[in-house]
Amino acid sequence: MCREAVRFMLVNDVTAEGADISRMVVRVWLPDRPGALGLVASRIGALGADIVGIDVLERSEHVAVDEFAIVLPRPDLVKLLVREIEEVDGASVEEWRLVDRFPDARLDALESVERLCDVESIADVAIALVQSVRNEFTADWAAVIRGEYVCASVGSGAPSGDVLAALAAGTAASPAVASGEAGPDDLATAPLLAIDAVLLVGREGHAFRKRERRQLIALARIAGKLATK
Repeated sequence: MCREAVRFMLVNDVTAEGADISRMVVRVWLPDRPGALGLVASRIGALGADIVGIDVLERSEHVAVDEFAIVLPRPDLVKLLVREIEEVDGASVEEWRLVDRFPDARLDALESVERLCDVESIADVAIALVQSVRNEFTADWAAVIRGEYVCASVGSGAPSGDVLAALAAGTAASPAVASGEAGPDDLATAPLLAIDAVLLVGREGHAFRKRERRQLIALARIAGKLATK
């Protein structure tokens, strides 16, 4: 399978109603070499599970981070599936979680933009942005700040305004973080240059990856432009 051609695809028909059906998202570190993805897919299929989507979250010279959306025939197969994946040479499961619905990065992003387009004031844009981002990125919290003033915040565990301001200043000082190339596992940020504000998003135990950081930055750019219309 050509990795460059892989996209996350949502397949609703596979997840027919049934008490034993489990929807599972698995994030896997894979050696970026021909055949590695196919070997993992074979291990998953051998358990009777269906891969209904693959999202390439990050890729370096030798390693890729892929997220698999999997339908399991029985929930008690979860731990066995993780072990089977890690039997592939060089493969490592970063995390797994059971979900009610599979994420679809492209559709979720479009729906977030649609919600932003429905608001009119700068304050409402900030509120809609943090709400959309928290849902889209399954985050613990999201906030928009200007200086130490919290324009909008949603979720539990968000730091105070002065701590958010310090986090924003620290991440902005790094070109790699500002461009979305890197950053703390539990924090993603994006500038709202048009309104001199910063979007910060926190997520414990579920590391932000490069594709997600870039998606967040793009969404913040759109929000900033809408806020100044």
